[in-house]
Amino acid sequence: MKKIKTGRRYQLVLVLACCTLGVNAQNWQKLSHPTYAEMLKGFPVTQAQYDQTMDFGLGRNMTPERIVQDLDNVKKQGINAISIEGTFGSPSPYLSDGYMETVKFMVSELKKRGMHMWIIDEGQYPSGFAGGLISKRAPEVRMQGVIMAKRIPLQNNESITDQALTSNIISAVALNQDTRESRNVDVSSGKLNWKGMPGKWTITLAEHRYKTSVTRSATNPTHGKDTTNSLIDYLDPAATGKFLEFTHEQYKKFIGDEFGKTVLGFRGDEPEYLFNPWSPKLLETFKAKKGYDIAPYLASFLGRDLSEEQKLAKADYVDVWSDMFRDNFFKLEADWCAANGMEYIVHVDHEEKLMDLVRSEGDYFKNMRYVQIPGVDAIWHQIWYDNVDNYPKLASSAAHMYGRPRAFSESFAAYKPKPTVPDARWVVNEQLVRGINLFEFMTWNSGYIRDPAFIPVSAYVNRATWMLANGIPAATVAVYCPTESMWVGNKMADSTYKVVTRQLLQHQIDFDYVDRQGIASVFKLEKGGFVNLSGQKYTAIVIPTLSVINSDVLNKLKAFAAQGGKVIFIGDLPAKVAGANFLTAKAAPMLNWAAKADWQNLGASFFNSLPHDVVLDKTLPDVKYLHRKWKDADLYFFFNESKEKQELSATLNSIGQVSFWNADNGTAAPAPKTVKKGTKTTVPMQLDGYETRFVIIKH
Repeated sequence: MKKIKTGRRYQLVLVLACCTLGVNAQNWQKLSHPTYAEMLKGFPVTQAQYDQTMDFGLGRNMTPERIVQDLDNVKKQGINAISIEGTFGSPSPYLSDGYMETVKFMVSELKKRGMHMWIIDEGQYPSGFAGGLISKRAPEVRMQGVIMAKRIPLQNNESITDQALTSNIISAVALNQDTRESRNVDVSSGKLNWKGMPGKWTITLAEHRYKTSVTRSATNPTHGKDTTNSLIDYLDPAATGKFLEFTHEQYKKFIGDEFGKTVLGFRGDEPEYLFNPWSPKLLETFKAKKGYDIAPYLASFLGRDLSEEQKLAKADYVDVWSDMFRDNFFKLEADWCAANGMEYIVHVDHEEKLMDLVRSEGDYFKNMRYVQIPGVDAIWHQIWYDNVDNYPKLASSAAHMYGRPRAFSESFAAYKPKPTVPDARWVVNEQLVRGINLFEFMTWNSGYIRDPAFIPVSAYVNRATWMLANGIPAATVAVYCPTESMWVGNKMADSTYKVVTRQLLQHQIDFDYVDRQGIASVFKLEKGGFVNLSGQKYTAIVIPTLSVINSDVLNKLKAFAAQGGKVIFIGDLPAKVAGANFLTAKAAPMLNWAAKADWQNLGASFFNSLPHDVVLDKTLPDVKYLHRKWKDADLYFFFNESKEKQELSATLNSIGQVSFWNADNGTAAPAPKTVKKGTKTTVPMQLDGYETRFVIIKH
């Protein structure tokens, strides 16, 4: 079916001031504020740039005849975009001229069919090794880490005097094996000195050296995950420049005339560190940002028995290297794509396990600060009937905070059991209602994608994602993401934020995650609300257990509360407030301007104190919703996550003509038996098991 060509002019509400949208940014790349009439006109056949995409490996048997046949079959399944990925067995080596000729041929064939291409920016994963070219052609920009060089066991009262150290040794720490007391040891002179002390001690020496997280490369003959091909030093802009030179610029040479047209952008995959990062300018950058030398503490970060001082220093360390990761890798990729008329999609690792994520990527929201389409993945069992999880909201919240229209999910690559078509639809809906509106289905060899029953699902997903990518997000409740407290190892911070977010959705209170970066440097304080770069206004902030809070955040929260905004701490109050750095954090003041609640006993008074867009006539924790605003209408999307039929009435915070829009067939019909009262409308609904409903209220 022919797609409507892009051409509608949507109002751009707010755009990130430092965002580098392309000079000729297209409608699908921008935040929109459409009218009811515009959306109704586009609903039957939506714009193809918004459609789902599907992973398409360029491996064995990629002959022109096979490509033509596969693209025809993909098109028949209702899939109008592919995400190409270099994989094993390609007739021409990944990134070679022969490989690029195949890509060029695919672009021409996609163009004939009115289809589109996303380019996965690596030959397998994680992003950043250029199929091995970094190791071969630019070894000087390989990834580096802070690594244990040597352990020196010491007997009772044993001393060390002027022991010469190699130039790579940058830090040392001594640990008492009995008491677990930990002490930094000064090695700035290039020599190790230790005055004997009672007890058994072990000195750990740390060095910086080349070391890489594991990679799986299309060029690796073993097909395994190993360290044969090194990733780049993500903290060094010169390294990212080399990666772009070997990958993106090569694509540009062959298919650049279709950038922003047939080719929509690049997609990154799980750039991460599996150890403490190092970069040549790390110490210099750290000193400039934090005002002290981090080197004496680095060796202590290799162990688990950190003192309170060492934990705070580690928070400073993660804060700095995650800044460098954001500015020198993610931002540069996004800037390159924008300068070439395209979008950058990326997801990182461990989105469903933030305590792991802060170790490997530092800070999710920093990672996504400049990314045009923030992402997550749901590739194995992170989301399933027995594992309903809210982490997709990380991606949608980043998009909302930073004025982006879309949020992405790589879905289904390694699901066990393999999903059927109904299973796939359920997993998609679980993410749609949490704000995901761009999917990459894995893979063309998956049984559910080739099933004829998937064709109507494709049509449904294409309409649903188009609907949910337009308009302005409308959640008024925010939940603070306690990243900084996780940096100091506070597991309760992780637990409490998960508990409250699960219960909020079960009580039909939609929310976004927010973070220090958003509150302190992005949000505008307006009449008792924080306004983000989408034009969305938060009037209540829920804060889980914290060990430490930054003074810039605390000051903004206090001003927010003074204007009538609601701040509720639901767990342990922060003991410390960090100013210039975490190391010199001061004792926290009394927070008598904020409300408190017990995260283990969040009762009716807590939930009733929060603003509601939706109130149901009965308790239905399995019914979830999402709200977006158009220029003259409100969209409410409901999903019954359970297999049980639900009869309900939903009172919505909007008034006007109510219609149900059917994303399966592209039709709209008046909603029966609605009741209008004041500024609210009550809408009776019947939701079958796993059913969704688009409710549109035209003002």
